[in-house]
Amino acid sequence: MSLGAPIQGVTLYSFTRAFHGREYDLEQLLRKVADDGYGPGLEIVGFSSFRGFPAIDDAFAERFRELVDELGLVQTSLAINADIGIHRDRLLTDDELIEYMRPQIEAAAKLGFPIARVQISLEPDSMERLAPLAEKNGVTLALEVHADQYASHPRILALRDRYEKVGSPFLGFTADWGATTSGFAPSLIEAYRRRGASDELLAQVVALWDEFSQEGPPADQADHGQRFGRFIALGAQGGRPDLGIDFAINGTGLFGPARVDDWLEIMPWIRHIHGKFFGIDETGEEPSVPVRDLIRLFVENGYNGAISSEYEGWHWNNWQSAFEIVGGEQAVQRSAARDAGSQMVTDAVTARPQLHRWLSERSETKPTTTGARA
Repeated sequence: MSLGAPIQGVTLYSFTRAFHGREYDLEQLLRKVADDGYGPGLEIVGFSSFRGFPAIDDAFAERFRELVDELGLVQTSLAINADIGIHRDRLLTDDELIEYMRPQIEAAAKLGFPIARVQISLEPDSMERLAPLAEKNGVTLALEVHADQYASHPRILALRDRYEKVGSPFLGFTADWGATTSGFAPSLIEAYRRRGASDELLAQVVALWDEFSQEGPPADQADHGQRFGRFIALGAQGGRPDLGIDFAINGTGLFGPARVDDWLEIMPWIRHIHGKFFGIDETGEEPSVPVRDLIRLFVENGYNGAISSEYEGWHWNNWQSAFEIVGGEQAVQRSAARDAGSQMVTDAVTARPQLHRWLSERSETKPTTTGARA
């Protein structure tokens, strides 16, 4: 297998704080991404960035696509939602969920995105039912594998097996690196410190996460629930019950402890990557996500799709520039790709046909689990 050359990109989600703070409107943010070289790959969250989404009129779609071309960007993935809990008293039925997804998939096609990131609320039956709609619109549905799920989780393997049975090239996965982290983010610890948490309590939070990391990802939801409860108890024991749930949500739902090579379980079905990360330290490295190991794994397995740098630290880090942090993480990616004997694609002229070939080749070759871990 030849080495892959992933396409560098970013999701506008990384800059949510600046967007919500009205420092930039959508066009200004796109221009910032292009001017500062965070592309060429461009991922956008539909409901966050497009007013009235998923209702997109033809004139807006045409202007958007023209702007993207003008700026030398390449649409990679539109993040769409599978919100099964939009009613207060009940969950959506499967029929309702399919109809909820339909206009979002159509919007992705209209805006020119070849991939739609979908969520774990969509189970195998739903994904099978959505396959004809994806094929009709020419949009690949790439379900996000996100902590506390992981590639070898039973729910993900059930989806993989259904994909193989259905045989549609328009079904796949988005690999979110948050499922394979190596430590609790120092910037989050600093944010807790600024909220008054003691160093002793924070050391215990880190130690608890490290304990779970040694054990590996939770075996099932009961195991996940037990871990969640221990983080809550830690907050109470440390005199900060107000932080307990925050510790639990982040400790179990944002920092996944699966090993890097766990991605091999679904590698043939990975269509897109969320390069999830949380910060860059004084040495220029990401201290809680093994970016270099992840890049090497995907390069060595021939990955030629896009990697959207997804900076999650904006949720708590209000003292550093998200733009500078994304630039630092992308420098790590480029360095890691060179170390692996390849390179990141950083120009639209190369990226646009490469992404098209990448998805087309997936449609012509039936994935197999050959080479994946047993």
